[in-house]
Amino acid sequence: MKRTTILIADDEAEIADLIALHLEKEGYHLIKVSDGREAIHAIQSQSIDLAILDIMMPKLDGYEVTRQIREQHHMPIIFLSAKSSDLDKITGLVMGADDYMTKPFNPMELVARVNAQLRRSMLLNQPTTENKLVLETGGLTIDPDQRTVILYGENIELTPKEFDILYLLVAHSKKVFSVENIFQQVWGEAYYESGNTVMVHIRTLRKKLGEDKNKNKLIKTVWGVGYTFNG
Repeated sequence: MKRTTILIADDEAEIADLIALHLEKEGYHLIKVSDGREAIHAIQSQSIDLAILDIMMPKLDGYEVTRQIREQHHMPIIFLSAKSSDLDKITGLVMGADDYMTKPFNPMELVARVNAQLRRSMLLNQPTTENKLVLETGGLTIDPDQRTVILYGENIELTPKEFDILYLLVAHSKKVFSVENIFQQVWGEAYYESGNTVMVHIRTLRKKLGEDKNKNKLIKTVWGVGYTFNG
């Protein structure tokens, strides 16, 4: 049986060793690298199930590594960084990270978040007998198998979370989803004061859909309740 492989990319050897120590106790196979280029090489040369990335790495920073990963892979990505401002966290999530922890960190909390992300990834990748419908409304086409979004003939590049949010809203276009509902269904975890995470993804999703240029918003805010698709 194939062991789950986790990539740890951090130029601080002590931190990488500490993470590896706790994750090895969970039975995971660990690959440790110390810069961004090594991280990309590891992902291109072998099967990685989850990546833990520092942001301030030599050669390629964590943001650029994430951008390149997201061009071809949907594996969970957790940022573990000393950069702790709200802007840093928002940037990481917008770039395509699934979670963000700041240093210093509790190793057991990191293990819990790794386990949660892997559980969610496994559920999403399980074969299903349900038909995954291609959604079409107006000029918008969403293909869940290819994970593509086309708006009036133009391909819209979305992060995995942005895609999942859009598909959820469009598939239930008459329903209003609270921030808590969206987080639980898209992230597959219990809601833990992550309203800003959802709102940041909604904001960037709207921008990519060109809503800042149009009067008619595809994603409508229902004040005091949540969000709904306005197609």
